[in-house]
Amino acid sequence: MTVKLNQKAFDHAKALVREGKVERDSRDDWSEHAPSNDVLNKFLDSNGPHEYGLWFLGVDDEFSEGQKGYYKFPFGDLKKVHRCAVISGESRASQYNHDDIRKALGDLLDRIDES
Repeated sequence: MTVKLNQKAFDHAKALVREGKVERDSRDDWSEHAPSNDVLNKFLDSNGPHEYGLWFLGVDDEFSEGQKGYYKFPFGDLKKVHRCAVISGESRASQYNHDDIRKALGDLLDRIDES
């Protein structure tokens, strides 16, 4: 299993932050703010894997592109970047030694906090 940075999603996240589409929530809010599996499934069905994948900073080559398991490290609610998701993801990426994803999430957090 190799989880690597999804550069298209990282570019998408940076654009959302530049546009001000950010929820500046608290560190522990992600469990309440994360989209439910039902919401994620509907989004994937309605928008397809390309649009769905833009909301996840990691991809896992153990799965085929387009499968939900392929996408890791969500950073928002499919509308906005959530600060709590970025913090949560950065911690998890560090825990599992996904350094490129951790660095990207750290960069996003800096951008959010600067704006």
